[in-house]
Amino acid sequence: MSENWYEFISAETPLTQGDLVFDCPLLSWQPENLHVQGGRLEQESLEGGINAISADVIVMTQACDLEQRRVENVLLCPHISLADHRAAWAAEMKTRGQNPTEKAWKAYCEDICNGFIFNYTMLNRCQIDQLTIEVRIVHFHEVYTIPRIFLESLLLQREKPRFRLRPPYREHLSQAFARFFMRVGLPVPIEKAWQIQAGHDIAQM
Repeated sequence: MSENWYEFISAETPLTQGDLVFDCPLLSWQPENLHVQGGRLEQESLEGGINAISADVIVMTQACDLEQRRVENVLLCPHISLADHRAAWAAEMKTRGQNPTEKAWKAYCEDICNGFIFNYTMLNRCQIDQLTIEVRIVHFHEVYTIPRIFLESLLLQREKPRFRLRPPYREHLSQAFARFFMRVGLPVPIEKAWQIQAGHDIAQM
């Protein structure tokens, strides 16, 4: 197998970008309970919509910010197995009346790897000694935050080693995340009717 994307670190190793945390407790929102109603404080509306869940996540906060303890909250994105992602993809294809063929799945995975599907990125399979992590799909549409002190204490309490993305794969993940957020759609497109005059491009009025 080629060079591993990951290293396997102890629970005591300080947190950094690219750390994988499985079954991480998180807070999410229940949209049906988030309507602001008369006679109810706005803060109470938020509190009523809190939902405790758990998910497999990867740390997205910059390594330097964590190392220098510049942040109190850690940014996380969920990741799931390729098999689970394929099942969800196939179900969505069928709801659209499309056939989830092996050829379509291969083309879809190629698009993720090549960065054409901006809301996902793919993490490679890795084996270290007897430990194996299969291909994972990171979802950028769902973003969570968690107090750094809580996450650090959770990892220490569990006393379990964890997988960590190595450079440059960690930076590749960060770059994919940045591409997802840097997309810009203009409400009024740029005029494309141009003429050349005296060696200069002049927009037609």
